[in-house]
Amino acid sequence: MTEVMEKAKQIRLVIFDVDGVLTDGKLYFDYKGRELKCFHARDGQGVKLLRQSGVEVAIISARCSESVAMRMKDLGIGYVYQGQEDKVAALEELCVKLAISPKQVAHVGDDLLDLPVMLRVGLSIAVNDANFAVRERARWVTEKDGGEGAVREVCDFIMRAQNNMDNAIDAFL
Repeated sequence: MTEVMEKAKQIRLVIFDVDGVLTDGKLYFDYKGRELKCFHARDGQGVKLLRQSGVEVAIISARCSESVAMRMKDLGIGYVYQGQEDKVAALEELCVKLAISPKQVAHVGDDLLDLPVMLRVGLSIAVNDANFAVRERARWVTEKDGGEGAVREVCDFIMRAQNNMDNAIDAFL
């Protein structure tokens, strides 16, 4: 875990997949065919705190969803890449925009489509219920499942590694 903590100290951008990471991976549709997603409130709070600590957050998802666009807007996430079958292109664009190297990026994923990005970044993270091949190749696997607090776990971990957790807590006291 010491190696993972050292890598977390260097992180300036965390990229999250959506389905299976920010959500439980289930796809819900209403009677009109509109897609619905369930996001965990504590994950959202973690994202806000991480951004306030100076670490940027981005979303790269293969699917397109209005509910994702709305939730990310609510969280203040400006880097939202939906409909991305080639997630590496979005990673490269983000690195240029933010003037950072891939070694300063963490990626949190759950399925095979995430592997190309995970293998290029400084800290690859899989949620606990990720596909076995993703868990095997990740530097760290969360204790929580996707959509069940894994994102908050990642945010808290990075803030602790960068000695920013106490400041985040103190803001509420």
